[in-house]
Order: sequence, then structure tokens, then C-alpha cells
Amino acid sequence: MKFVIAVHGTRGDVEPCAAVALELSRRGHEVRVAVPPNLVGFVASAGLPNAVAYGVDSQKQLEADIFRDWWKLQNPATVLRKARDYVTEGWAEMSATLTSLAQDADLILTGTTYQEVAANVAEARDIPLAALHYFPCRMNGKVLPVRIPGPVLRTGWSAVEWGHWRVMKAAEDAQRRALNLPQAKVRAIRRIVEGGALEIQAYDDVFFPGLAEEWQGLRPLVGSISLELPTAADDELARWMADGTPPIYFGFGSMPVESPRSAIEMISAVCADLGERAVISTGVWDVADLPHQDHVTLVGAVNHSTVFPACRAVVHHGGAGTVAASVRAGVPTVVLWVSADQPVWAAQINRMGVGVAQRFSRTSARSLKKALSTALSPECRERARLAAARMTPPATSASTVADLLQETARKGRVPVAG
Repeated sequence: MKFVIAVHGTRGDVEPCAAVALELSRRGHEVRVAVPPNLVGFVASAGLPNAVAYGVDSQKQLEADIFRDWWKLQNPATVLRKARDYVTEGWAEMSATLTSLAQDADLILTGTTYQEVAANVAEARDIPLAALHYFPCRMNGKVLPVRIPGPVLRTGWSAVEWGHWRVMKAAEDAQRRALNLPQAKVRAIRRIVEGGALEIQAYDDVFFPGLAEEWQGLRPLVGSISLELPTAADDELARWMADGTPPIYFGFGSMPVESPRSAIEMISAVCADLGERAVISTGVWDVADLPHQDHVTLVGAVNHSTVFPACRAVVHHGGAGTVAASVRAGVPTVVLWVSADQPVWAAQINRMGVGVAQRFSRTSARSLKKALSTALSPECRERARLAAARMTPPATSASTVADLLQETARKGRVPVAG
């Protein structure tokens, strides 16, 4: 069969889809892959050399003013305008790329973001749509991506869906005209749900008790998916780690911060006070020529599956994949969240008692020291160890997704009017 996998976002969004693409290829299927231009090289290094660029540079999006200054924006009109510009940039180009790739395809798989682009192309091509969700982003009675009282949770979901559609409606209307589709009368998320799309939840039910039962198999929870790739830093880091006590890992993925120097200095000082060593994965930070003390080492990307279990604790931004990796490692987690779905994951870490979570922008040396002291307590370490046993291996999750995609492609599309 022929599968198209088109996903936009950070490495955390792209990596699970890349793992699924490799599993489908291993099974003998033809797989066409589209990812942000800044991640084409990454998926090529993972074994997908023919991936094409899809949309705009996702790292530049993250560094845009609206993402950096979201909590400072007070004027609703300004928020709406900036949000619309942010989320619709590159929409038409993504549609054109995906329309071409989807010719003669049996199914389109997309990620959590820009599902509307893929849904409209799937409708125009009359083929099934599937999506990987990295957190609960469909109506439910358990969790909402923003804080809201329980009794009005479902009303809140409707408001979020409506607002989401209003932000991107103009771009979607233009796309549907270009695809010769009628103008949509129903908000996009409702159309995707009612159109019978396969919505796979790429996280474990340990994080959201009762959610699988509420959805009754409609949205299967399969567990987190990752490639677990070795990196150039692994061997040297392993030697450094072996030359002393187990360290605390710090890493913030694709998240830009205002001052990497200040962050590194704070981490170094706190770890020195606690008598701990630190591994700082610098990610997208510019740390050229930054000094650091002997109890700290700076590295690039690392293999979470091998590094995390060898650490005392893991401190990170709260991305879905990193949360899963840290909990799977069986060590305490400290989440310093920035934005997007990260507050959702931060709340689960606090609820499960496997660590501590707080907003990155409000973190001080004092609050970080307190969070680490709590996370390193015997009680928290034991809860983290027990939670790890309830996590699904990434390879098992990828295989389950491939099974679901094959089954859906064979059944074909369930048509629903726009």
C-alpha cells in the first residue's frame, strides 16, 4: 500500500511519525514523507532520505514574537491577529505539497498540528485520514489544554474548538476553494471527528486515568513513540557520566529561552549547592564559548533512552516525548514548562507524584533547588520507579500504529459532507 505521512512542528512532533514511517517501510509499503524544511536532514539521518519540505521552518516559528511573548499580550485583537498569522503561515504551500504526494495514496497520516490541511486534502483525494495526537486534544471529561473548572469542561472544549476554527478559517476556506471543495459550514475539528478519521493517541493511559474508558476504543491509546537514535555525543557523555556520581539531566528541546547563559549559570549554582553533577543538553541554544564548571558538562542532542535511566533526575520543558522518556526511565522528573501542550503534561507529573512541575519563566534558583530536593526524595523516586513499569515500549507503540493504519487503509474512507 501507499502511505503519505505529512507532519509539521518540532522534532518532538516529527519523530513519532518518522518511527511509524520506518515501520511501514519495513513491512514493504511505499511511504512518502513530508516534514518542515529544518527537519528534512533529521529524518534523512533516521533512514528516510526521500522526505520533502512541508511548510515553513518550524524552529523559526517557535522563535516568533507571538510564541515568545504570548503571556505578555493583553489586547484580544492583537492576540487574534498574531495567532492567525502564526498558524496559517505556509498553509497554501503545505496543501500544494500534500496534494501532490497524496496522488494514488491509500491513506494520509498527519500529526497534532495542521490537521485541517491534511483533512481537506484527504477529502479532495477521497482517501482515509489518520492523525497522531500527542496529548488529549479532543473533547473529553478529563482534561482541557487550558485551566478550567471541571463542571464546565465540555463547554470549554466547544469554545476552544470554535476559537481554533476562527483563527484559521480564512486559510482553510482558501485551501478548500483551491481543491474545488465546498465551503465548510462546520468547524474543522468537528468535521474531522464526524468524518471518521482515525485519531491515534500516542501516549500511555497512566497519564490520563479513565480517558481510554471514556473514549471506548474510538481513539486508541497506544503509548509514546520515539526512534531512540544514538547520537554523536553519547560515547563521550557516557565516559563523563562514568567518572563520578550519576548526574541530573537538563534539556529543553526546541524551546528558545531569553538567556541561555543565565539558565546555565543558575543550573550550575543550584547543582553545586545540592552536591550534584549536571548534564545540560543545549538543544537550540547558542552556547558557543560559554564557560561552565567541572561538575557540569554541556552536550548537544543525546539518546534519551540510554542517558535518562543513568541519571538521578531529569529536568526538561515538558514536551510529550520527553515526558514519556523520563517516566519510562524510572527516574524523577522536573518539568519547567514554556507553552503549547506542556502545561498539560506538567499537571500530570504533579498529579502522579513522580516529580515537580512549574513554569520556566517563573523559575528561580530557589524554586529550582526546592523542586529538585522534592523530586530526589525517596518517596518520589519510588513512585517514578513504579510508573516506569506501566509504560509501553516505543517499538511496540510504533508497531500498533502501523497495524491500525493498515487496517484503516484497507477499509477505505467514510465520507461525510463538509
